[in-house]
Amino acid sequence: EWCMAEGLVYDFDPQLHVSEPAGGGGRYYISVDYGTRNPFSAGLWQVTEGKAYRIREFYHNGRESGNMLTDEEYCDALETLAGNCFVEQVVVDPSAASLIAAIRRRGRFSVRKAKNEVLPGIRLVAALLQAGVLQISPKCRDTIREFRLYRWEDKQDADRVVKENDHAMDDIRYFCASILRRQMKGGAEA
Repeated sequence: EWCMAEGLVYDFDPQLHVSEPAGGGGRYYISVDYGTRNPFSAGLWQVTEGKAYRIREFYHNGRESGNMLTDEEYCDALETLAGNCFVEQVVVDPSAASLIAAIRRRGRFSVRKAKNEVLPGIRLVAALLQAGVLQISPKCRDTIREFRLYRWEDKQDADRVVKENDHAMDDIRYFCASILRRQMKGGAEA
């Protein structure tokens, strides 16, 4: 029932899902989908007044740019992304052991491996979008682009997504499954 027309995974409507928070404050998190040749996607989230806003992003496609970044360069990018926000936690693709180690060595951020169950995570993201909880800044152009391209595979017996245009989609799923789900269960602000 959450499978959309034309095979789109999410019912993403810029009129409903693209906005900025009213002000500063709240809690801040970063979610990361790791890639070296494949795109690396990271989003800075501000959780406030019952909504989660993706306020900034860092998106790097090593294959397109011809420039592969190191884990240390990715750590620099995460620090720039955070700016002067106090980030409570960085949630990272669980397969990115070297990046997790590099972030921990720097000591600025608390880091944890993300929950990575695909279909339950997609259901959660879809429900949060439908409820208006997830909001994306218009500055997050790569995220908005991926929402418009992220599709289900056509010729499968089981529900599977096409493994392209999914890097921001994966980091959003990590954030929702690892941070927002926990906050909703615990009764904390989400």
